[in-house]
Amino acid sequence: MTQFRTEHDSMGDVQVPADAYYGAQTQRAVENFPISGWRLPTAMISAMGLVKYACAVANRDLGKLTGTGKNPLDDAAVKALLQACREVAEGKLGDQFPIDVFQTGSGTSSNMNVNEVISNRAIEINGGDRLGMEKSIHPNDHVNMGQSTNDTFPTAIHVAVAVQVQQTLLPALQKLLTSLQEKAQAWDKVIKIGRTHLMDATPLRLGQEFGGFARQLELSIERAERAQAAVLELPVGGTAVGSGINTHPEFGGRVATVLAAETGLPFSEAINHFEANAQRDALVEAHGQLKAIAQTLFNVANNIRWLGSGPRCGFFEVALPSRQPGSSIMPGKVNPVLCESMMQLTARVMGNDGCITMSGAAGGNFQLNIMMPVMAHTTLESISLLASGADAFVEFCVAGMEANEEVCQAAVEQSLAMCTSLNPLIGYEQAAKLAKEAFASGKTIRELCLEKGILDKQKLDEALDPWGMTEPQG
Repeated sequence: MTQFRTEHDSMGDVQVPADAYYGAQTQRAVENFPISGWRLPTAMISAMGLVKYACAVANRDLGKLTGTGKNPLDDAAVKALLQACREVAEGKLGDQFPIDVFQTGSGTSSNMNVNEVISNRAIEINGGDRLGMEKSIHPNDHVNMGQSTNDTFPTAIHVAVAVQVQQTLLPALQKLLTSLQEKAQAWDKVIKIGRTHLMDATPLRLGQEFGGFARQLELSIERAERAQAAVLELPVGGTAVGSGINTHPEFGGRVATVLAAETGLPFSEAINHFEANAQRDALVEAHGQLKAIAQTLFNVANNIRWLGSGPRCGFFEVALPSRQPGSSIMPGKVNPVLCESMMQLTARVMGNDGCITMSGAAGGNFQLNIMMPVMAHTTLESISLLASGADAFVEFCVAGMEANEEVCQAAVEQSLAMCTSLNPLIGYEQAAKLAKEAFASGKTIRELCLEKGILDKQKLDEALDPWGMTEPQG
C-alpha cells in the first residue's frame, strides 16, 4: 500500500506519495490532468534542470541567494542546490516528473515539479529532512528565484531543441549523407535509364542519381542548422510578462552565458523580452525546417523503395537488404520495410508541423503563449523521430544496398528515349516518328535506325552511346 506524507502549497495541504521528491503542486497537477499518459520528454526535463542550474549560478554570482532577502542560503546550501540541479539535468531523478503533457499551457505545473524536486533533493544533500513541511531550500524563493515559468519554460524548450539537434539530428543526417555519398561514388560507372513522370527518359548513371539524394541530405543538414539557430535567443530574464520584474537586470544575460558554456552552443539573451515571452515564432520556424527535412527523407526513402521494387516484376535496379519476411501468406516475399518505416515517421513529423503552427499562431495571446507543453513535446518528438529514423535507415538499408548492374543496363537499350540524342542529327520530328515506330514494332531505336539506314553504324554508335548521354555534350 502506498504511504503518503503531507505537503503544503498556497492552496493548502496535499497528500503526496511518501517517497516522492516532488511536492504539493506536482501532485495537484497529476490529479488535474489524467489525459494522455504522455510525459514531457527526457530531453525537456534535462534542459529544465540545466536552466535551473544556470539560474542558480547567476543568482549565486549576483549575491542574491546569499543576500539579505527572505531566508538567505549559506554556501553549503547553495552548493547542494547546484548539485540537485545537476542531477536533474543528468537525468538521475527521471521518475520524479509524472505530469501529463496536456497541462497548464504555460508549463507552470512542470516548472513547479522541477522546482519541488530540486528543492527536496537539495535539502537532502544538505543533510536536512526533505519530507518536512518547512523548506530550508524553497522551491519558489530559492530554486525559482528571479524567474517565472513564462520565461524559464520556453528557455528550456529552446535549450532542449538546440541541444537535441546538435547531439542527435545533425550526426544522424551526416551519417546518412556519408552513406549516400559512398553509394554515389561506388556506382558512378553504372548506366541506367532515367524516369520523368514515371516514364522512360534519357540515361543517367546510378551514381548520379544517388549523388542527387546526397545533395538533398547536404541541404537537410543546412536546414537543421537553421532550425538550431532559430532558437538560440533565450527568453530568460523576462519573468512574468517580459518586464523582468523581480529579477536582476544582468540575470538573463548571465544565465545565457552559463548555458552557452555548458552546452557549447552560442545562446544569448533575447533582444526583446516582450516578444520572447509572448510568442513562439522561433519554435514555429525551427519546426518548419524539421518539416522540410522530413519531406526530404520521405522522398529519398520512397525513391529507393521504387528502385528496389520487384524483384522480377518491378525495377529492381537496386537490391535492398532482406530484413524480415514480408508476408504471412506469400512465402519468400521480402518488403522494403525500412523505407516504409521512414515514410511513416516523416509523415508524423509533417503532421506535427500543423500542431506547432497552430500552437504558435493561436496560443500566443498578449504576453504569453499558452500551448507550450505540447509544442515542447511535439518538436522534441520530431527531432527524435528524424534522428532515430535516419540512423536505422543507414544501418539496416542504405549501407547494405547493392546495384543490379545487369538490370540497369538492359533497360537502357530498350528505352525509346534513346532517340533524344538523335535530335541534333535528324531533327525532333523524325526522331519522334522513330520512337513511335519502335514502340509499335517492339524493336529498339538502334535496330530501327540500322534497318532504315538513317545513319551509318559508326555515327549511330556514337549518337546512341549511353555514357555520352549522361553528361553535357559540346
